[in-house]
Amino acid sequence: MPESREDSVYLAKLAEQAERYEEMVENMKRVASTDEELTVEERNLLSVAYKNVIGARRASWRIVSSIEQKEESKGNEAQVSMIKSYRETTEAESRRIGDYHRYLAEFATGDKRKESADKSLEAYKAASDVAVTELPPTHPIRLGLALNFSVFYYEILNSPDRACHLAKQAFDDAIAELDTLSEESYKDSTLIMQLLRDNLTLWTSDMQDSADKPTDKEEAADAPTDD
Repeated sequence: MPESREDSVYLAKLAEQAERYEEMVENMKRVASTDEELTVEERNLLSVAYKNVIGARRASWRIVSSIEQKEESKGNEAQVSMIKSYRETTEAESRRIGDYHRYLAEFATGDKRKESADKSLEAYKAASDVAVTELPPTHPIRLGLALNFSVFYYEILNSPDRACHLAKQAFDDAIAELDTLSEESYKDSTLIMQLLRDNLTLWTSDMQDSADKPTDKEEAADAPTDD
């Protein structure tokens, strides 16, 4: 049976006390997905939940990177190889840091919205730098990052040109190396590529509609005048 709004808020507070921040996030996402505007208390709970999850993600990435550097300095190539493979998981978490800040920006206003948007942009850029260096264009993590980053540009920064450029670049790069796609990644990667293409189609259409829409001055000029 689905929890009521009050139940979800209470469970979020309970999860906070238990330091189970992933569950706190899920409960507050349920609250935020309703039609009602968030109260000040609910906004604070949502922010606390995401900030703690983000902190844990960053700590994980720093620890793994530190271990990798130590093993490299010792010349332990076998361990370094395993760590690099494991680091892909934490790099996916870097993308989620951007996702979390983007989600906060959707529900914030004024300076808090700008702060969340700035942090989201910073996290997405950092994750993109790593993904482009470490992962092939067809890798589902790299494609998923491009998908979410482009949505951020479109929905939060209101920058459709950048959103379309990023989505098209990711799609074209993946298409160019589609024959290198592993069987285990095929389903995930092609699904994300389809989402990228769908977004491109929608955004391009919206941009064209906006370009075709007459301005107030044009409408005034076209309006009939009284003789």
